[in-house]
Amino acid sequence: MTEAGEVRLLYVTTGGPDEARSIGRALVEERLAACANVLDPMTSFYAWEGSVQEGRETVLIVKTRAELVDSATERIVALHGFDCPCVLALPVVGGNPGFLEWIAAETA
Repeated sequence: MTEAGEVRLLYVTTGGPDEARSIGRALVEERLAACANVLDPMTSFYAWEGSVQEGRETVLIVKTRAELVDSATERIVALHGFDCPCVLALPVVGGNPGFLEWIAAETA
């Protein structure tokens, strides 16, 4: 049985929906993720190069296993257009056991 603690959500921001779709599809095809969700649009405010910036971005949420976080992150960075892409691994502390098992099976 897969424990919730073995599952991670990767929160990724991208330059737009096409980039998010491309990265998400690659991760699923390469079995680095069981699923990727694209949320568009999103407005970001962030500090960059000494000033506050505002921009439109697209969020990509990736469902994977803890042991795949480093490999998935490396792949995201390689496919991403930003100089310093946001990739954050968030722990999962609970959820539908069947869904957690599905994530494990699809990324095995």
